[in-house]
Amino acid sequence: MEVNIKNSKICLIHGDITLEETDAIVNAANTSLRGGGGVDGAIHRVGGPSILEECVEKYPNGCKTGEAKITRGGLLQAMWVVHTPGPIWRGGNQNEEELLRSSYRNSFQQAEIVGATSISFPSISTGIYGYPIHKAAPLAIQTIVECLPSYSIREVHFVLFSTRDFQIYTKALTKFL
Repeated sequence: MEVNIKNSKICLIHGDITLEETDAIVNAANTSLRGGGGVDGAIHRVGGPSILEECVEKYPNGCKTGEAKITRGGLLQAMWVVHTPGPIWRGGNQNEEELLRSSYRNSFQQAEIVGATSISFPSISTGIYGYPIHKAAPLAIQTIVECLPSYSIREVHFVLFSTRDFQIYTKALTKFL
């Protein structure tokens, strides 16, 4: 699915983010930036050891929830990887919504700094971190739509691994048609 919004394009892709050819991909990282499971593990496996080496060298203290850090893409087709730890869902009363918005905004900003004009996002925090995807999907899309006018990034992909996630994001994106 593809939607044109504010001179930019938002695409939903049912697939594997490690195969994306956008300038940057976003890693749903943990705060240590030392690799992990899910999207984080896949990006480190496919991208090779240079991503972890750069994380260790440049960011010895990791990254706070809602912030974002950037490394080169290693063996990935994307030139850059933006690492952002999203919030762990604790019932919705622990500032999770603002932290998740910050993860998307700060990832967008990091990609802009290195000159990226296209970026691919996973569904941040909706795996092991437990953020309900039916709440995260509209929040993610709305945050990106709000960012578009202020940046030169013109192509945004949301890459969803499961059919269920893809369907939920499709429903959220249709509200912008």
